[in-house]
Amino acid sequence: MSLRPPVSYLENATGKSPINVLEYELMAERADSLGRAGQRAEAALLKLKEASDADREDRLDQAAREVYALFIQREICGLRNTRDVIARYGIPGAVIVRLGVTRKKPEPEL
Repeated sequence: MSLRPPVSYLENATGKSPINVLEYELMAERADSLGRAGQRAEAALLKLKEASDADREDRLDQAAREVYALFIQREICGLRNTRDVIARYGIPGAVIVRLGVTRKKPEPEL
């Protein structure tokens, strides 16, 4: 049994198929979100470099969260190799070992 798309999905007067237009929009959104994730990771890594000893742990955790989000976004886009990202952004090993780790925040005392 073969399936045909509805007539409304066939090429229109402009010669473009609505399916192709949708795929184009989805690819553009993926690229945009990947760029934003990269910018957030880059900013977090810069803050980590500038961190004092007092707030280094918090900055390490923040950088690890942002880099992990970047890696997940890359996987969603089909980019599986992380070595080039590690080299490009200069991600330190201290961040790499914290990827995927979440710290439980202390509960406020009543």
